[in-house]
Amino acid sequence: MHNTTLDSPHLSRRGLLKVGLMGSALLATAGLTATLSGCSASTPKAGFAVLRESDLAFLQALIPVMLAGAVAPAQMAEAVHGTLESLDYSLNHVSPEMLKLTVQLFDVLALPLTRGPLTGIWGSWQSASASEVHAFLERWQNSSIGLLQMGHASLLQLVMMSWYSRTESWAHCGYPGPPTV
Repeated sequence: MHNTTLDSPHLSRRGLLKVGLMGSALLATAGLTATLSGCSASTPKAGFAVLRESDLAFLQALIPVMLAGAVAPAQMAEAVHGTLESLDYSLNHVSPEMLKLTVQLFDVLALPLTRGPLTGIWGSWQSASASEVHAFLERWQNSSIGLLQMGHASLLQLVMMSWYSRTESWAHCGYPGPPTV
C-alpha cells in the first residue's frame, strides 16, 4: 500500500474554514465600522456623481498600474482622469445594490484599519508606489480567500470597462469604433 499523504504542510479544511470565517468577519467589521463612522456616507467629490475623495485617492493609485502598457506614460494622467469620469458615470447608472457593494469595497480599501492588513499598503494610497499597488493586486488575485479574489475581479472589471469604453483606448486594441449608420 502506498502512502498518499504529502510531506509538505498544507492548510486543512478546518484551517481553511477558519481563515475564511476570519476574513469574512474582518471585512464585515470594516464595513460596519465604515458605515458607523460615516465614511460611506460622505458626499461625492465636486465634479463627480458617485466617487468620493477617499475613492479617488485609491483609484488614482490603482488605475495607472492597471493601464501600464496600454497607455503611454505621457498620456497616463489624461487616461486616469478619463477613466475616473467613465467609472463615475457607470457607477451612477448601476443598480442600488451593486453601488452599495462597490462603495463597501472602496470603504474597506480606504480605511487604514483594513487597508494595511488586507492590501499590504500601510501608508496612504498617495504614497504607495506602483510596485506596492501591483503587489496588492497580485496578493488579492492569488489569495486563498474567495472574497479577496472577488474583490480583485471587481476592481479589474470596473477599471478595464471604464477605460475601454473610452474612444482614446480603441486604437491600442485595434478597434476602429462602432460602424456609422
